[in-house]
Amino acid sequence: MSSLIASAIVSGLAVGSMYGLLALGYHVTWAVSRTVNFALGSSMMLGAVLAYSLAVTAGWPGWIALPAALALCALYGVGVERLVVRPFVRRGSESWLMATVAAGILLDNIVLFTFGKEPRALPSSLAARPVDLFGIGVFPLQLVIPAVGLGLAASLHAAMRGTRLGKAMLAVVQNPRAASLMGIDVQRMVVVAYALATVFAGIAGILVAPLYTVSSTMGFLFGIKAFAVAILGGIDNAWGVVIAGLLFGVVEALITATLGSSYTYILSFGLVIAALALMPQGLLGRAAVKKV
Repeated sequence: MSSLIASAIVSGLAVGSMYGLLALGYHVTWAVSRTVNFALGSSMMLGAVLAYSLAVTAGWPGWIALPAALALCALYGVGVERLVVRPFVRRGSESWLMATVAAGILLDNIVLFTFGKEPRALPSSLAARPVDLFGIGVFPLQLVIPAVGLGLAASLHAAMRGTRLGKAMLAVVQNPRAASLMGIDVQRMVVVAYALATVFAGIAGILVAPLYTVSSTMGFLFGIKAFAVAILGGIDNAWGVVIAGLLFGVVEALITATLGSSYTYILSFGLVIAALALMPQGLLGRAAVKKV
């Protein structure tokens, strides 16, 4: 039983890092523009499909295929902001919410008809054979994924405070109107946020694909769970959503390992509801300050 629990924790940390990366994408766009891209799950799928198509189908070397896949993901994120979100925001409408959902469904179906419906395996030397870690079999990729997830979160934190672009985005997060008066192109920062969020999702898809399979439907549940994670962690707090992702992944894996997959969604989402009832602002979120 102890080895089963240990294996579940390792697996949960790997999957939880994926939730955290997607939730980080929700955080970035929400912090900068007070909008979110509900097609991030589809963006995750897009990253995996593009990586497979370029590396396996086209035969490109990985060091070219993976950056190219992420660059195309960034372009897709820019397109979502310009064509799906911006027109509604300019009119003061919140219909961008359903528009991004529709964009995700559209992308899923385009990939279904072009890539096919059969799941495919993305080969990776890091997921070829397990290694022994304290008596349990673990794929090296399961250890790499949390390191990449936490590394990207730390890099985002450092970039927001140590680079010119990051400081401009941080200024927009704190006060868009004041940032605009200081000469910062607020709309450009929103575009950057959407591109960055989609790249995070693409990285998540590329990393998790060798452990699962690549298909047009692979991102749907990940996207839903990641949004729950973003709310649970406090969507305004980058570290909060990452920590919530890790916790959600571990709890989900432990429930599956000890009680069976039939109880996974019931208990994991039930615990999310209970946690939010006790902490409405999320794990590390802050209550909004009301001016009187």
